[in-house]
Amino acid sequence: MARHRGAVLVDTNVILECWRIKAWRALAGGYGVETMEDCVIETQTGYQRRRQEQQIDQAALIGSLKAVHKVGNKERAAAIVRELAASTREPLFTSLDPGEQALWAHALTRPDAWVLCGPDKASLRFGVRLGCGERLLALEKLLADAGHRPAATFRSNYTTAWHTKTLGELAAQEGPKRS
Repeated sequence: MARHRGAVLVDTNVILECWRIKAWRALAGGYGVETMEDCVIETQTGYQRRRQEQQIDQAALIGSLKAVHKVGNKERAAAIVRELAASTREPLFTSLDPGEQALWAHALTRPDAWVLCGPDKASLRFGVRLGCGERLLALEKLLADAGHRPAATFRSNYTTAWHTKTLGELAAQEGPKRS
């Protein structure tokens, strides 16, 4: 697959991991990275409990992003309705954290060629359920495509191998119900 040239939507976990492995500049410099206001707020939660190298400067973060979006109840409701129309299974949207809810509510309104990077299984399941599995990318893949190899090791759920395996499992689970 060729390197993605459109918007890269990231969740809080991706921001935190990039900061941890010192890869944020590579990601934000290599792509048009966008996130949600809720995700920016989440990066500051627990700030005082993090080691110095894991503290994220909010102004620097916002300045490095292509966009920070805010969603309202209308977009969140549309995401819920879309999920209910796509599946008869137990709804997932309300089980996502606020940043993930905002990210998906925003993503589903976009007409452009976006991709989403986030390691949370519930978020990945939601994307697969709504037919967006091909838009979900691992952080390791994005950084590799941008030509960056972090010195630190990724946590497993940011790797391409984990991502591919997990998406396969989720696709099998989210497939048509058998009677």
